[in-house]
Amino acid sequence: MSNPTTTKMSSKGQVVIPEEIRKKLGLETGTQFVVIGDRDVVILKSLSTPSLDEFDGLIERARIQARKTSLRRSDITEAVSREKGRK
Repeated sequence: MSNPTTTKMSSKGQVVIPEEIRKKLGLETGTQFVVIGDRDVVILKSLSTPSLDEFDGLIERARIQARKTSLRRSDITEAVSREKGRK
């Protein structure tokens, strides 16, 4: 874990992530984050696109779970159609 440092929030709500942390985590300009806030805690979680191998693993896990719950392709098609109709 990095040594604790401090930073400030600008009038526009922007917070600078210290250079040491950006380098250690490989954060680059344009990196997107999920932001969660609760009481006095703010958590930033960087988002990254899974590699093709990771994606294949995710797809396989989804297929296994779908089989366990007897989910059918037609169930997914119907759910997508319903959501499209809501727009």
